[in-house]
Amino acid sequence: MMSATSALVPTKSNALGLGFTGNLGNIDAYISAVNRLPMLTHDEEISLAKRLREKNDLAAAQELVLSHLRLVVSIARGYLGYGLPHADLIQEGNIGLMKAVKRFDPDQGVRLVSYAMHWVKAEMHEYILKNWRLVKVATTKAQRKLFFNLRSHKTGLDAMTPKQVDALAKLLDVKREEVIEMETRLSGRDIALESPTDDEDDKFSPIAYLSSEQSEPTKVLEAEQVTRLQSEGLETALSKLDARSRRIIEARWLANDDGSGATLHALAEEFGVSAERIRQIEVAALKKMKGALAAWV
Repeated sequence: MMSATSALVPTKSNALGLGFTGNLGNIDAYISAVNRLPMLTHDEEISLAKRLREKNDLAAAQELVLSHLRLVVSIARGYLGYGLPHADLIQEGNIGLMKAVKRFDPDQGVRLVSYAMHWVKAEMHEYILKNWRLVKVATTKAQRKLFFNLRSHKTGLDAMTPKQVDALAKLLDVKREEVIEMETRLSGRDIALESPTDDEDDKFSPIAYLSSEQSEPTKVLEAEQVTRLQSEGLETALSKLDARSRRIIEARWLANDDGSGATLHALAEEFGVSAERIRQIEVAALKKMKGALAAWV
């Protein structure tokens, strides 16, 4: 882990005003060094990102990566319950961070920390899934004890009967549900997510139908931005309308999810005007909302 991370650190690193050099030693020393690295201001972040994008400035990329290493450490702590080494999780997360820095667009108006979070988690998730079998069989001391005891007491490959489960649970002084769960884990088999070959006939391996473009970090970020636009942006745009215009827009477009809003004639009767007048108010209101949304974004 340390060798992979040390590659990010310049031999003579004064870029961030900190002597961060050489072998970082154990994981605690690495985390301590990372937490001492200064954070970037928003303006510094934008400037560095533009230098990377426009001039392919690797020094700028390095500063962006170094200043966000503490984010990776923080996220990795949340996955320690899977029984995987903290250092390995950090290494995978650092790979995600570098991918995020490479793809980061400073003109989107999003801070790098928000954008990188998705990439860091994506890499850690992939690493955990690849090691799922080793992780899932037994993660705690009690589970490991039950695992080995069950292996030695169970005979054959057939599933245990309820009586056998009860007898073994009593013998090992554990709950019958724990015996059933561990037996299920032992009975499972590993399945390769990816095909070992590139043949056309093997393209239907699990990874082909388990993967989703919607899980790709950029897509996730875009979806979050759309959700924010639909909630905060819509409310802002509606607040720019007078009471009558807002009532017409809400009745026509926001009353039902299927789009079956109030008719022009129904609203004309409610306000005591013609249906054509309601249509004119609606067009003007939508135009005003469009302008408000453009300014809000």
